[in-house]
Amino acid sequence: MNLVKHLFAFFSGIFVLTPGEGSVQEFKINGYAQGTSYSITYYAQGEFVKKNNIDSIIQVIDQSMSLYKPGSIINRLNESTSEMLVDFHFMEVYKRANAIFKDTDGKFDVTVGPLVQAWGFGPKKEEKFPDDATIKSLLKCVGMDKITWDNLTIKKENQCVKIDLNGIAQGYTVDLVASYLHSKKITSFMVEVGGELRVNGTKPGGQLFKIGIEGPSDGKLSVQSIKHILQFKKGAITTSGNYQKYKMNGNQRISHLINPTTGYPLKNEMISVTVFAKDAITADGYDNALMAMSAKEALAFVAKRKQLEAYIIYQKENGEIADTLSKGFTKLILN
Repeated sequence: MNLVKHLFAFFSGIFVLTPGEGSVQEFKINGYAQGTSYSITYYAQGEFVKKNNIDSIIQVIDQSMSLYKPGSIINRLNESTSEMLVDFHFMEVYKRANAIFKDTDGKFDVTVGPLVQAWGFGPKKEEKFPDDATIKSLLKCVGMDKITWDNLTIKKENQCVKIDLNGIAQGYTVDLVASYLHSKKITSFMVEVGGELRVNGTKPGGQLFKIGIEGPSDGKLSVQSIKHILQFKKGAITTSGNYQKYKMNGNQRISHLINPTTGYPLKNEMISVTVFAKDAITADGYDNALMAMSAKEALAFVAKRKQLEAYIIYQKENGEIADTLSKGFTKLILN
């Protein structure tokens, strides 16, 4: 997801265990990819993973799912007029997106790409906002029910259907990097890509990683502060919000999150949703869908799904900024 996320992590320095347990050090890898930054911290007895390893993983994903990469699988599929063979990564993300599409009654829909582009949030520059007739026309090209697949083959109903995996691909990237670290026998790490974050294990000595959730402060969308500090041993956190990435149409704020049913940017009480799940692709896929609900609806939705917890910032009818959270999310909060 190319959203600017509202998370950051606190890290400690290098640790050395007591004699006889071996020397465990902190290793950090930082870089820039997928239109955003990434940061990895892990603890091990040696530098088993280096920056070039991570960059290679991200490059494979970009070649598959990046709308900004000429010749990527997703770009070729979007221009295709017939069925097309995709790679394993693409299909894994698409199948997960389709499951979330069904679970949320279409609130999360990766075929919303033409509408995202029309409103000026796609890879091409737009000179003006779309009119009602344009929106009505583009809606004919939206809907995951307009796509079928078999094994690694995807077929679109017609050429105008375009896929945009930005709402879930970064979560998959985080999980893939986490899997790579596991393959190197690294069991204590934090992986973050564009704010999508996954934690496993503890620091030497048993100290948990600490994660800060940032949000609007002092009743102003333009002022941000740390709302809560989280700590947990295993899981993923992602955030979707509409108060940092937007365009202005006169005095009207245009959100980058598009309602796939109406074709227009979301305009409701929601400001941001932070989701906790066992993996980043799950959290990343559901955070956008929850943004399309009211705070009450979102909490009820999460309460029925054991794999999800959520922290919600929203705006009351009187303009006051408030927050709420699921019961399970309270257990993650340090303060």
